[in-house]
Amino acid sequence: MIKALLGALLLIAGGLQGPSVQWKPEVRQTDGVWQVVLTGQIGDNYYIHPMADPYTGVTLEVEETDTVLRLGLPYDKYEPSDYKGEKVAEGEYVITQNLELQGSGKVTVSGTVSWQACSGDFCGMPEEYQFSQEVKLPSAGSKGLWGLILEAILWGFLMLLTPCVFPMVPMTVSFFLKQSQNVAAGRFKAAMYGLFIVLLYTVPICIIIGLTWVLGGAGVTADIFNWLATHWLPNILFFIIFMVFAASFFGAFEITLPSSWTTKADSKSGKGGLLGVFFLALTLVLVSFSCTGPIVGTVLIKSTQGEFWAPMVTMLAFSIAFALPFALLAFFPSVLKKLPKSGGWLNSVKVVLGFIEVALGLKFLSVADQTYHWHLLDREVYLAIWIVCFTLLGLYLLGKIRFKHDSPLEYLSVGRLALVIIDFAFVVYMLPGMWGAPLKALSGYLPPMETQDFVLTRSSASMGFETPELMADGVSNPTDAKQMLSMPHGLKAYDNLEDGLAAAQASGKKVFVDITGHGCVNCREMEARVWSDPAVLNLLRNNYVMVSLYVDDKTRLPQDKWVTTPAGKVLKDVGRVNSHIALEQFGVNAQPNYFILAADGTRLKGPRSYNLDIQGFVDFLR
Repeated sequence: MIKALLGALLLIAGGLQGPSVQWKPEVRQTDGVWQVVLTGQIGDNYYIHPMADPYTGVTLEVEETDTVLRLGLPYDKYEPSDYKGEKVAEGEYVITQNLELQGSGKVTVSGTVSWQACSGDFCGMPEEYQFSQEVKLPSAGSKGLWGLILEAILWGFLMLLTPCVFPMVPMTVSFFLKQSQNVAAGRFKAAMYGLFIVLLYTVPICIIIGLTWVLGGAGVTADIFNWLATHWLPNILFFIIFMVFAASFFGAFEITLPSSWTTKADSKSGKGGLLGVFFLALTLVLVSFSCTGPIVGTVLIKSTQGEFWAPMVTMLAFSIAFALPFALLAFFPSVLKKLPKSGGWLNSVKVVLGFIEVALGLKFLSVADQTYHWHLLDREVYLAIWIVCFTLLGLYLLGKIRFKHDSPLEYLSVGRLALVIIDFAFVVYMLPGMWGAPLKALSGYLPPMETQDFVLTRSSASMGFETPELMADGVSNPTDAKQMLSMPHGLKAYDNLEDGLAAAQASGKKVFVDITGHGCVNCREMEARVWSDPAVLNLLRNNYVMVSLYVDDKTRLPQDKWVTTPAGKVLKDVGRVNSHIALEQFGVNAQPNYFILAADGTRLKGPRSYNLDIQGFVDFLR
């Protein structure tokens, strides 16, 4: 009795002075996962019950928003003490909640931790502590964007080995050293030369994107990018350009810009000062166009998924990598003597790039084929062309095939042999794809599996056939069958939100909204590498009604399905309507993005964008 009375008095006194546990919140990133960590210092003579206690244990509730998502359940860490056979916590107590933080800029993580402190046999009233922590996310922090930046840098360095650019490296740097009165002046001009190259590549795309954004906002910019990335006209045009460049690289003809352009630019470069340096940079950009043009186009097209910063950042990365050696060689002119001379090896690089051009160019034709449902380039046809293309490349590297400007191959170098092994290994990897192997490493480039006619061990449900839904009396419902889309791994989805919500209300399930596109590389990668996981498939099949909104589908809608925007614009095809829904109802203009809705349309979770973390996706679905 005395101990209980003393404990009660202690708790009352402590309550007057402040909470029994002093909490310190922190938001941090550990091994790529965001966490909110609350470290509690338990007052002297107090103890608390850990989370495992279902009645009086500590609880942590982190508020979920559009930018803050909980991953799994919170967990605690402490040195357990024993009180009359109970496991309790004294001293320091740490509780952690894993999070997924989306978006960019500043994100606020808020929540409440609750506990009940005890002293002896007496426990006080429940207490709680509310916290709010602000964390700054990188403005360009998506994995997809960093992948584009890395790819742009690699292409920028690779361009230095092309026949259009390589012979100009020693020539231009030597020009700077000779024209300058001293070494310092030469180095300064070389640095400015590199800067001008970067500006000539980056500024035009920044101006185009900035004007469209200012004049029309995110919607107009997304529409322009969507048109550029999915409409048949630019895609067929890019496909033809890639094939023409490939033929040129194979030696069929030479592609040069009008001589008057380069002549005028070159004549201006003879002038002194920075003006001459600028025109020399312009000459390089124009002359090297036949080699850099297709690569620049690829970088831009891969960046056109509705992002504002991605095209500008990736072009900046490409141009810096492309221009950097010009400045470095001016600072270390002795390196010039060690460079290999131009010759047959440069033509070999050119031919190899020609084969790569053919392979990459098919992607543009494939996008047009999928968005307009032509069925000219289904998965097995696409794969067959790639297999033949890279087989011919391997034979070329072995010297079994020669082109017009090739020198005889007297022997096979170790480096060339390594390329042959890599190339034929890639061919062998692709071969099983002709019979339905998933080829996850290429999932972003290949047409979806649903377009392949023959797949071993595939059931009818996963071969793209419509499987009618059964009504309560066991009779098939042909209306539902017509509305269902064939999705990867035998999944089925509604093609519009209204039908999906109605089906969810009838079945008592939630709605999984998939904002996607036929030409979306990251969407195909998510489907091949994340959706294929058994846990993910089980949740999607059994717990959700799926709705897939393709924002680039060019199928014409009947007039009663047209949508008129507040600005008075009439949207007449599936893709434009879905893009409008994605932007107005979900606030996103990029793909992929995933949301979870209640049957009444209330948003429960999302957005979740491109992220190959399978467990994170499972937690999102749960």
